[in-house]
Amino acid sequence: MRVVVQRVARASLTVDGELISKIGRGIVVLTGLQHGDTEADLKWMCNKILNLRLWENDGKTWNRSVKAKEYDILLVSQFTLYATLQRGNKPDFHKAMPP
Repeated sequence: MRVVVQRVARASLTVDGELISKIGRGIVVLTGLQHGDTEADLKWMCNKILNLRLWENDGKTWNRSVKAKEYDILLVSQFTLYATLQRGNKPDFHKAMPP
């Protein structure tokens, strides 16, 4: 499992012009799953994301999590995080879990 976490003031997800979801202050998490990822891996990653210290509090930097601040999370499936570019110019996604 691979994730990319980005702090945001607000974010939205639109597909073919249709708004799928939107959030206020919080994080966007791009998530790539691969063959062999387990439920235990998922639980570990969820706990890690919820408790990442990404915000300051009382002048102390990086000591508050999205969970502690009660901010939003927008989770987006992103199979391209498992792209392999070792051969040729066409990305290979065989390591990514199928939809």
